[in-house]
Amino acid sequence: MLSQLPPVTRTLLIANVGIFVLQMLTGNLLVGPFALWPPASPQFPNAPGFALWQLVTYGFLHGSFAHLFFNMFALYMFGAEIERLLGSRHFLVYYLVCVVGAAVSQQVFTGGMLRPPVPTVGASGGVFGLLLAFGMAYPQRRLIVFPIPVPMPAWLFVTLYGLLELYLGVTGTGQGVAHFAHLGGMAVGYLLLRYWQGQGLRPG
Repeated sequence: MLSQLPPVTRTLLIANVGIFVLQMLTGNLLVGPFALWPPASPQFPNAPGFALWQLVTYGFLHGSFAHLFFNMFALYMFGAEIERLLGSRHFLVYYLVCVVGAAVSQQVFTGGMLRPPVPTVGASGGVFGLLLAFGMAYPQRRLIVFPIPVPMPAWLFVTLYGLLELYLGVTGTGQGVAHFAHLGGMAVGYLLLRYWQGQGLRPG
């Protein structure tokens, strides 16, 4: 099954699963230096601080098997299609830009909150960028979204999911989920795709 996937999607899947196994073997050893932490605050002097590499490395850590499974399932479902559309080089750039954009969004919207610092982990920023790209590339493709057994066009699914994330982020519903990171991944992905279109760049 993996051998049939394009190379970057396959490599990302293997890397995420492999790092998760390493997490399970080492406990929280990787979370301190490689998760995304808010900027250091004098109110919490013993908490890990932000480092530049965390803008990428957090996207390869996961908090649980379920967290990993759903992100990797989405990467498998949408990543292969988008990689074939964009080409492997542009796809890798797109995915990593979405991961970084999600991290920056999370820092901007939650970094200044006066609460104990909580690390952000997961590939969701990149995954939401892929979801946005899929909805733009194949707007009429029908998707069945659990638990709603009714097929809906991809553009509608992406729009509704984005609005839901915005509502949950603004209202603070669903604590423990990085809603603004999800939105950041989608927003940065949209801007990059529009930029490429405006430059007339050919995927490849």
